[in-house]
Amino acid sequence: MIKKLKCPGSATIINAIATGFGSAFGIGLNIECEAKSIDAGIKCYNDVGASTDLMDLCVRKVFKKYDVDETDFGLEIKTRSTLPMASGLSSSSASSNAIVAISSGIISEEFNLTPLTDLEIINLAIDASIEAGVTITGSFDDATASYFGGVVVTDNKNREFIIKEKMENYKILVYMPNFCAKSGDSDVNRMKVLAPLVETAFDFAKNKDYLKALNLNGLIYASTLGFDSAIAIDAIQSGALASGLSGTGSSFVAICEDNSIDDIKDVWSSLEGRVIETHVDNDGCVFL
Repeated sequence: MIKKLKCPGSATIINAIATGFGSAFGIGLNIECEAKSIDAGIKCYNDVGASTDLMDLCVRKVFKKYDVDETDFGLEIKTRSTLPMASGLSSSSASSNAIVAISSGIISEEFNLTPLTDLEIINLAIDASIEAGVTITGSFDDATASYFGGVVVTDNKNREFIIKEKMENYKILVYMPNFCAKSGDSDVNRMKVLAPLVETAFDFAKNKDYLKALNLNGLIYASTLGFDSAIAIDAIQSGALASGLSGTGSSFVAICEDNSIDDIKDVWSSLEGRVIETHVDNDGCVFL
């Protein structure tokens, strides 16, 4: 049996590290995953040369959930990505979601078992990401924005939704500098110092003023983590509806309308790195 799916990344509105409450939205950069059943064992491959430890762990958690012995049944999984790794765009969440979802899909069909629910898939993927050390908070906001698409506002500590809805189909620009920043390596204590300011930004998100929330959150975390906040300010001055650091970096996102795309690209083109044009994703994780 062979199955294919794609799962988008997400961009940050509110980074949950400081307070445990977050917000994110799906973007049109994806992890594409293909899986096929094999006689035994787990074989994982990706196109970016990254470690497959997280991939392996996700599959093993699904095997354990279904009480499947990998000496009697196996999966071969391959991923390819248009989503930059270690950039603050939820590549780990997208990868974990994709692999748990596709593994569950094949195993439930092969053995005539009940498929995992959406939240069971997400929670298994989060548990694997925490165990692998690629997330600090569990990233319920990133994981659910990736899996469902649209925009979410979440209580990450309790893995609960505050808001879950479609987002206006904005164009998105991503500035990707020539270096990466892994979430698991970030200075948590430094970020928590600014929790009162992040709470103010979160109030905007709870009231669905996502653009103001993104702007304020981006400025707070950029200054805290040593990124140049002028990158976001230049984008706003050039017509972006909102711009800010995504996750713990290194990428910045700009939400924009068609008539401002070229001006924002021009101002970001002077920076070292690349600019990626994409859009809001409201579809989430889908089988192909």
